[in-house]
Amino acid sequence: MAVMIYPWQQEAWQQLHAMRARLPHAILLHGNPGIGKTDFAEAFAASLLCERPLDDGRACGTCLSCGWFGQYAHPDYRRVRPEALDGADAAATADDGDAGDDKKAAKASKVPSKEIRIDQIRALADLMNLSTHRNGKRVVLLYPAEALNTISANALLKSLEEPPPDTVFLMVSNSLDRLLPTILSRCRQVALPLPTTPVALAWLEQQQVRDADMWLAEQGGAPLAALALAQAGSHEAQDELLAMLARPSVEASLKTADKLQKAVVVDLVVCLQRWLHDLLSVKLSGKLRYYPRKQDVLTALAARVAVPALLKAVDQARERRAIARHPLAARLFIEDMLLDYSHLFS
Repeated sequence: MAVMIYPWQQEAWQQLHAMRARLPHAILLHGNPGIGKTDFAEAFAASLLCERPLDDGRACGTCLSCGWFGQYAHPDYRRVRPEALDGADAAATADDGDAGDDKKAAKASKVPSKEIRIDQIRALADLMNLSTHRNGKRVVLLYPAEALNTISANALLKSLEEPPPDTVFLMVSNSLDRLLPTILSRCRQVALPLPTTPVALAWLEQQQVRDADMWLAEQGGAPLAALALAQAGSHEAQDELLAMLARPSVEASLKTADKLQKAVVVDLVVCLQRWLHDLLSVKLSGKLRYYPRKQDVLTALAARVAVPALLKAVDQARERRAIARHPLAARLFIEDMLLDYSHLFS
């Protein structure tokens, strides 16, 4: 389990450390995706459970509690997240012989949930109804908070309204506007900001990321997202798409859709959204956020399209993203998206 505080999180850590004398029962950490919010929350959870915390509040890493925490075996700690984030853990099953084949096949065919379900919240009751094992605090880490569905959110609300003694809820969110106002009102909100570009680039260079400035810009300044994309090793689909966006035409749209029909559709939509953002931004302010290396191309394209048409394209891309994870026909979806884009310049 990661117990890490990144260089750009020092001020936020000091803010939380200052709260320890009168710690809120629920803390909501929020900020952009890809900046290390969950790692930060786990580090704070470890510090709350540590029996010999350091002067700055960090976990010592050597006591019995820290040993348990590092193995995700601390009896006073629970992590609540969607099944989909567990990945291989959910698929791992013991070999029960021939009698277990049907069970394993059924489990493999079940699609992991992307929501935090009501049964996960109800399961916390077993933790809440017991005294803590080490006579300290118990900690519940829940992320991403926007994965709560309406039923599970209302169930959690009851615990937040009447918090059990010695219990701290740590929640992590990428999008506060997707949370119930009643949950927001019962949490102390702590913002985790994006790092400055020099700090983020210095960290990426320490991770030996080549072309760190390109990856960081494409991920909107989020260093962990940039690192993940750089380590993925393949950028061919995005490069193919960007080449078409730079030289839009009906013919290019059709050819590119055919080449990209097996790519992850939602990634293509996100790439288009970033491109459109930069098109609109360079037209209105001359500034770019995601593709600074494409400034000449974007500036030339922006001169060929009116602002109302760009705004409409931005709205269309947002609507497409909402359904991009489950397109009926990937090739037709991509083709339609790229043709709409090309028509902006015809």
